[in-house]
Amino acid sequence: MSTYVIGDLQGCLDELQQLLELIAFDTSKDELWLAGDLVNRGPKSLETLRFVKALGEHVKVVLGNHDMHLLAVITGNSKHYFAGSLDDILHAPDKIDLFEWLRHRPFLHHDSTINWTMIHAGLPPQWSLLDAIEHAKTLESVVQSEQYNAYFANMYGNKPNIWSDDLEGMERLRFITNCFTRLRCCDSNGTLLHKEKLAPKDVSAGAIPWYLAPNRQTIHDRIAFGHWSTLNYNWENNALCTDTGCLWGGTLTAIKLDDTLTRVQLDCPSYMATPE
Repeated sequence: MSTYVIGDLQGCLDELQQLLELIAFDTSKDELWLAGDLVNRGPKSLETLRFVKALGEHVKVVLGNHDMHLLAVITGNSKHYFAGSLDDILHAPDKIDLFEWLRHRPFLHHDSTINWTMIHAGLPPQWSLLDAIEHAKTLESVVQSEQYNAYFANMYGNKPNIWSDDLEGMERLRFITNCFTRLRCCDSNGTLLHKEKLAPKDVSAGAIPWYLAPNRQTIHDRIAFGHWSTLNYNWENNALCTDTGCLWGGTLTAIKLDDTLTRVQLDCPSYMATPE
C-alpha cells in the first residue's frame, strides 16, 4: 500500500483528478491524505467536497481554516463571509450532508504504522505530539457535538496567542483552533504571529517558522502540513510542507510518504493572482 499526501485544494477539483491519474492512485491498495482547505476561492468547491466525501475510507482529511470558515458560515456566523466561491455549497440540496461530513473530520491524523502525522497548519513549540493529539480530540469533541453552534459563533479571533495549561473554555478552544488551522510563524517564546504570511525569508524580524521554533517538542516527529503556499514544498526539521500553490498558478503536488518522499507535480492555472 502507498500513502500519498496532497496539500490545499481550495476547490481545484480538475487538478486533483488529473494528479490522481498521474500517480495511478488505486483505491484497492492506496491511501490518500489531504491536508485541509478543500474549499474556497477555486472554481469547484462544491464538487470537490462531493468527490472527496465519496472516496470514503480511502481518504484521510484534516480541517483547514477555509473548511472551518465554511462550517461557521453554514451555522450562521457570516461576519467574515464575502459572496463568492462558497455560494454553490450554501445553496446545494446536499448542503447539510456535506456540512455533517465535514464537521466530523479531525484536526490531526496520526498513523503509527508509517510514523507520520498530518495537520493543516502548525503546532506551537510547547506541545509534544501526545499533547497535540489530546488537544485535537478536545477540539473535535466540541465541533462534533450538539454544542457546535456556540463554538462557531465565537471561533474567530487572534487571542489568546500563547499557550498556557491554564487556558479554559473558548479561549483554550480558540488557541487550539488557531494552531491547527492558521499557524505559520511564532516568536522565540512560542507566541503565535498570525499576520505573517510571506515566505520565511520575507517575514518580519523575530518571526520564526513554527517548525524552526526553539525547543520545539515535536522536533523528532514527522509532520505533514499545508496552509503555507508561499513556503511551497519544504522538508525541514521533520516538517513537510505540502502546499505548492495550486490556486495561485503553482503546482498541485502528491508526495508519497516513503523513505525518499517521492513527488509528482502537476502545473496549475492561476485562479487567483496573489498568494495570501
